[in-house]
Amino acid sequence: MKIAVLPGDGIGPEIVAQAVKVLKALKLNIDMTEAPIGGAGYESAGDPLPDATLKLAKEADAVLLGAVGDWKYDKLERHLRPERGLLRIRKELNLFANLRPALLYPELASASTLKPEVVSGLDIMIVRELTGDIYFGQPRGISTLENGEREGINTMRYSESEIRRIGRVAFDIAMKRNKRVCSVDKANVLETTELWRQVMIKLSSEYPEVELSHMYVDNAAMQLIRAPKQFDVMVTGNIFGDILSDEASMLTGSIGMLPSASIDANNKGMYEPSHGSAPDIAGKDVANPLATILSVAMMLHYTFNDEANAQKIEHAVKSALVLGCRTADIWTEGCKKVGCNEMGDVVASALN
Repeated sequence: MKIAVLPGDGIGPEIVAQAVKVLKALKLNIDMTEAPIGGAGYESAGDPLPDATLKLAKEADAVLLGAVGDWKYDKLERHLRPERGLLRIRKELNLFANLRPALLYPELASASTLKPEVVSGLDIMIVRELTGDIYFGQPRGISTLENGEREGINTMRYSESEIRRIGRVAFDIAMKRNKRVCSVDKANVLETTELWRQVMIKLSSEYPEVELSHMYVDNAAMQLIRAPKQFDVMVTGNIFGDILSDEASMLTGSIGMLPSASIDANNKGMYEPSHGSAPDIAGKDVANPLATILSVAMMLHYTFNDEANAQKIEHAVKSALVLGCRTADIWTEGCKKVGCNEMGDVVASALN
């Protein structure tokens, strides 16, 4: 297994170190090579996605990413900011499908901001299209009109083939779960998502066992809070998925618990936590590494087809929670508060 390890910025190096620790504890035949991305890429090569990093990522079987971004880079020209490196690597590797499971561990029911009876048993898979939509559509930019007023433009666009391929990922996943797909759009207002709905309906005829429903994105945001367990697989576009998956993260107790996989048509993937770089707590040994560790489990499952070791990591994370170990974001009275490094040690030890 060749893995490109891209720690990134903020808490990225801390949480990735714990994920690497867990991988090494499995004693697999793995070649891991580290490279900079985001602000670290800009500092080392003047580019948030240095050529050497992109080359390494393309040659690897999978990519393990920490997080990118820091407030100190906000004044850079847009193409030099850390987030542009993240968008570019997704596009360059054609990682069109982002998988974000929102799973609530029973031990963390009290850590959620919702009532335990609302979230207990929660298990949702959000499938987000990742390389299209308003984040990549052209034309885009800020221009000055004849009257001197500035105007910002971003373009939302999707082709039938882009919609069909992400829909197929969602339906295939649903076939292995509870066979229900909710497609989230805004078809009553946006022609782009009117086409989205039409394509999803047509695609559903190939999956007669799967129940397809549709929901406007504003209603979906409300329903995730009102009755989240109604959902099995949710599939949506890039911008809607970005927002809804972060909302869903709080149902699980903390965004620090949410892993993610971004995969191409051949299941090569980039695996990262759903949260950001949190520069305000970087270097303080308080970050939650569990989302990153669980992202490694997703890597073993989707890219390397190693279900046994994927389940070992998932069970080890559960063991750490059963022992009462909690980082600050999921800590409740009566539990043992641990730092980032100690949580990694506990999970690595639980593998044995």
